[in-house]
Amino acid sequence: MLRGLAGGETLRGLTADMIAYVCSWAGFALASLPLCEAMGRRALWPRLVAAWNWVNLVQYVVLGVLALPGVLGVSGIAMEALGLIAVGYALWLQWFTARAALGVNGLRAAAFVALDLAIAVFLSGLVVRLGVG
Repeated sequence: MLRGLAGGETLRGLTADMIAYVCSWAGFALASLPLCEAMGRRALWPRLVAAWNWVNLVQYVVLGVLALPGVLGVSGIAMEALGLIAVGYALWLQWFTARAALGVNGLRAAAFVALDLAIAVFLSGLVVRLGVG
């Protein structure tokens, strides 16, 4: 349907990305509830979701700042290093947030990071497939 519009491919990709973002947000919130219940932390679930939302905002700002050198023409190993730093920081921040919000150990906090990562990878693959055709 969007192909007939001028720039339809771009609009289609943007629409798919926005839908994936909403699904990712809601998917993590809903999937984390049974995980919190299994860990005996159901009462702290709202705190986790609120903290996770704020952490995502911080992550987007940091990723944006670390992408600036690429926009300015920096390439090669410097950009690869910045990319690794950004991903590492994002994963650590999510882990720290889950640990602090729920009062769980590091391994249990890692389960929430893995859950979010699994949802993101699934939805990214879906967006790529939708973008192809």
